[in-house]
Amino acid sequence: MPIIGIVNRAGESFHLRRATAADVPALRALIELSVRLLQAQDYSPAQMEGALGTVFGVDSQLIADGTYFVVEAMGAGGKTEIAGCGGWSKRKTLFGSDRGPGREDALLDPLRDNARIRAFFVHPDRARRGIGSRILQACEEAAMGAGFKGFELGATITGERLYRARGYRVIERVEVPLVNGVWLPVIRMSKAAIANIISTASL
Repeated sequence: MPIIGIVNRAGESFHLRRATAADVPALRALIELSVRLLQAQDYSPAQMEGALGTVFGVDSQLIADGTYFVVEAMGAGGKTEIAGCGGWSKRKTLFGSDRGPGREDALLDPLRDNARIRAFFVHPDRARRGIGSRILQACEEAAMGAGFKGFELGATITGERLYRARGYRVIERVEVPLVNGVWLPVIRMSKAAIANIISTASL
């Protein structure tokens, strides 16, 4: 299980690696906890409930493609646990889990299309420690290495602040219908690639 990078912040050590199929149960638990606690100020209980498992959830195609990352930290009792996750995609789907509606698994053209930035979640106990930013940096580097010239994503209201801070700009705001009849605000954002992204391994 190769370590792709090491994130050090305020004396803490975080290991960033590619996700594997064995991570899926832990990822599902992390995503639900992250949504229910970190997004509660921006979405109603009905919105969160309707989005979990469809809009918010594991996309196993990202794991199969090798484009989904996890950050591990030392937990209680010296046991390693997943502190955050996120990825990028060379496929057309902008957001959503395996069960998300309107999936488009066709490949993007790096010369014409933006790579997708996908499915970022952080454990509530590890929030605001730079984990999301470091995963995003790794995703941007990897997408650029695959030839993409820009990035595009569907942000939550909660996540919009992170992406704005990282240079993303709003394209449009949309309302996504959920299985329970309510609607979820999602912000479509994009950013042009830059050549001087600092290597994650140097942080």
